[in-house]
Amino acid sequence: MNAVGGVPPPRIRSLATADYEPTWRAMQAFTASRVADTPDEIWFVEHPPVFTLGMNASREHLLAPGDIPVVAVDRGGQVTYHGPGQLVVYPLVDLRRLGLGVRPLVEALENAVIDYAAECGIRARGSRAAPGVYVGEAKLASVGLRVRRGASYHGLALNVSLDLEPFARINPCGYRGLAVTRLADLCAVTDVGAAARGFEPHLLARLYGGAAAQSAISTASQAVSSR
Repeated sequence: MNAVGGVPPPRIRSLATADYEPTWRAMQAFTASRVADTPDEIWFVEHPPVFTLGMNASREHLLAPGDIPVVAVDRGGQVTYHGPGQLVVYPLVDLRRLGLGVRPLVEALENAVIDYAAECGIRARGSRAAPGVYVGEAKLASVGLRVRRGASYHGLALNVSLDLEPFARINPCGYRGLAVTRLADLCAVTDVGAAARGFEPHLLARLYGGAAAQSAISTASQAVSSR
């Protein structure tokens, strides 16, 4: 791979369906071991059903988890749900190398979803007060990050075709009564793999821009692998 503008193209990894906790631990290990010239990685994954609680999350927002596991993790934000039919994207990005702060990274993730939604004929928006992407008043995608040693992990969850019932068991992202939506109810996209392929170029463009995004896209097909 050739660096563009001094930034090596990211490696795109498709993890298919993977349990949440081992994936989280792998993100931590990757971030702890990376050095100055380590290429960024972007992981695309689906998780089996799980509720996750951010570092400062209140358990009062976990209403009735039932038989779905609950995992307390080291990201920001409150409680959210992951399950089959949801595209989870983990950008393992060296923020210092890209000259990004946390808020610009959040906005890049949100804007990539907004761009992809527009391509699908959906008008979506971000929110500075409550990070994520919304269609009307319903949440389409959630964002929760951790930055350590100048690099990010955790990331973005985009609802594609998942069962939305588990969101009724929580106050999503800490907001009582927050409506949640999915691509399957808004457009023709119902497959997580198709959503990943459609979303990927928008994410690369927002994170790396211009020629760097083109370089990353051209090498991505060679870098996709199971982990």
